[in-house]
Amino acid sequence: MGIGKVVGIGNTATVYQWEEDKVLKLFHKGFPKESVEKEFKNASLIWNMDFLKPKAYELVTYEGKLGIIYDRLEGESLLDWFMRTRDIEKCAVYMSKLHKRIISNRIEDVPSYKDFLRNNVKRVDLKGEEVTNLIDRLPDGGNLCHGDFHPGNIFIHNGNTAIIDFMNICHGPYLYDIARTVFLLEYSPLPMEVKNGEKLLKLRKTLSDLYLKKMDVSREMIEDFLSVIISARIGEEVQNYHYDKRLSHNDKGLVF
Repeated sequence: MGIGKVVGIGNTATVYQWEEDKVLKLFHKGFPKESVEKEFKNASLIWNMDFLKPKAYELVTYEGKLGIIYDRLEGESLLDWFMRTRDIEKCAVYMSKLHKRIISNRIEDVPSYKDFLRNNVKRVDLKGEEVTNLIDRLPDGGNLCHGDFHPGNIFIHNGNTAIIDFMNICHGPYLYDIARTVFLLEYSPLPMEVKNGEKLLKLRKTLSDLYLKKMDVSREMIEDFLSVIISARIGEEVQNYHYDKRLSHNDKGLVF
């Protein structure tokens, strides 16, 4: 079958219609093959777990680019839903209910969250040894951590929520994944062209506070995880620099 219309554009891939009920997530040229294979493996590992997500069917190559065939999700991103409704309290409720279901699962055949953090630290020399020592002192864990849980990666349809994007899945303490979400909500940089930046930052902080309340987690409980995540972010940005930096549809509005 030929490729269909564009249904989404992200930093690493463009999503196209593929058959009536499927989509093709086609990664940008030059995106590492091992990363695409990793996402497909992760999506397959979690398929039978008890939360909504699209099924990954196969790896494909299309016009020299690597891609994954997924189920097409109905509805809209939670970010778009929020920008339309402005219901920040309900947004936090949707986020927390889905995230609790995700982190309640146990998983082994994926990297530790510590490996993800260490790899980011290795990419830069800034206090690398000091941060690595902090990582070593953090607890281990076997909870499923999504690693990129934010409203742009959540789909909502008829009040039901599903999660997408399985590139950063790892195992660790559930508090790590909550801290990672707080980081994504509060510390992701705003593009220079965004207007009312201060207002948007305050809005993201409010959503983060509400989300933590719904998760029954205090900031003190995640402060050590958040500190290390913030310290390791430079290495993550170095990696992301090599990929296509176009803003995605999900990056508009609150710009997660």
